Amino acid sequence: MRFVSWNVNGLRAAIRKGIDGYFETLNADVVMLQETRTLEEQLPKDWSWPSTWDVTLHPAEKKGYSGVATGTVGPHAVLGKGKGGVFDPNDAEGRVLVTEINGVVCVNTYLPSGSNKDERQTFKEGWMEEWRQFIRPLLNDERPVVVCGDLNIAHTEDDIWNPKGNAKNSGFLPHERSWFSELLADGWTDAFRARVGEGAKIYSWWSNRGQARAKDRGWRIDYFLLNQAAASALVDCTIVRQGGLDVSDHAPVVLDLDL
Repeated sequence: MRFVSWNVNGLRAAIRKGIDGYFETLNADVVMLQETRTLEEQLPKDWSWPSTWDVTLHPAEKKGYSGVATGTVGPHAVLGKGKGGVFDPNDAEGRVLVTEINGVVCVNTYLPSGSNKDERQTFKEGWMEEWRQFIRPLLNDERPVVVCGDLNIAHTEDDIWNPKGNAKNSGFLPHERSWFSELLADGWTDAFRARVGEGAKIYSWWSNRGQARAKDRGWRIDYFLLNQAAASALVDCTIVRQGGLDVSDHAPVVLDLDL
């Protein structure tokens, strides 16, 4: 069973750049998109999702901002939207969509980005901890649980091209990295790192500035996290740079489970 997680950096722009053909190339059973930045009625009138897909769009209340979407080959059930808590309790920013397909629980997440402004960084960190508590009960679920998305944190020095130069930047702050370590200590498996091992510097996002893509100056901030039931079925997890970067500044992450 194949899963794809992809920050598309605006679905309407991705459509103009030919995302349809790439959907066919990926040949996935479940596609989870982040940063869709669109309402259903804003999508091009002459465009449609693949005919075999069941799609749930969970947009932000603010137009042109944030949002996630999950598409599956065959029907899925929507188990919930949002994580609750104090920070964005009603998920007005459209950041969490939980679905189930063929007995697999999928948690599509777009974790907030921080900034040098204290207010937004405080929001990010509060949101992070509430989300961690939200997904924790799923660790013990007998069903395979696949948590994915743009988590806006590079966990280790292997996940970023210039660790020393970024040590004071949001997304690679020491306490953010410690939080990610605690997330894994809870019992989640980082599927990509489990497959490639330590030391491999393979990224999923590149800035549009300073020839970052050409020089491979990237960050790995897009993840698949698995509970034990899913981790025991792990076949492969890859970051597909070729083709995907024609559509977005993020590469899609592809997960294969033997289910």
